Amino acid sequence: MNRNYDLIVFDWDGTLMDSTAVIAGSIQAACRDLGVEEPDDATARHVIGLGLAEALCHAVPHLPAHRHGELADRYRYHFLAQDGQMPLYAGARDTLDELRAAEYLLAVATGKSRAGLDRVLDSSGLRAYFHASRTADETFSKPHPAMLHELMEDLMVAPERVLMIGDTTHDLQLALNAGVDAVGMTHGAHPEEALQELEPLALVEDFVALRIWLRENA
Repeated sequence: MNRNYDLIVFDWDGTLMDSTAVIAGSIQAACRDLGVEEPDDATARHVIGLGLAEALCHAVPHLPAHRHGELADRYRYHFLAQDGQMPLYAGARDTLDELRAAEYLLAVATGKSRAGLDRVLDSSGLRAYFHASRTADETFSKPHPAMLHELMEDLMVAPERVLMIGDTTHDLQLALNAGVDAVGMTHGAHPEEALQELEPLALVEDFVALRIWLRENA
């Protein structure tokens, strides 16, 4: 059967892994540790998907630059304390199984660090599913198109044969900037109306709906 894509790229946090609340809560807890005003939930969730340094700058813009490292250290402390407690979304592994069986190329483009992604790839047992990955400390942070450009170059796939799947406007803007199609997932960090403004091919609420869409369209 003819198919429309050869490479499917997933965001990690808020897309494959149910980690949105932990990330937002860790940002807020780090602020409390430093005695600075913490962002509200919407602001803390909005920066998910960016590289850590960029995310903290946006979430806590009033913090003096010389304290950014301090804030990052406290964020890592709180996040790592819960690192083993974050599950994959229901149906994520089944979806990857189906795509792997159909011989799609699979990749990850994430705001995590390389160390952070390697840790969760191993703890989740998903490392073997992915042919390549890019993290925010290896290249430009989203929504700069570098992550997708580098993945396409590594795997020798043209933009029109690539689909990006993510839960944030950063993911969808990354896809737009790189000239690739995108599907948004509404179970993650950003609200559905914000995702819709970037006009993805579809918005899906969970992996059941995503698998149906992929079977019909990918």
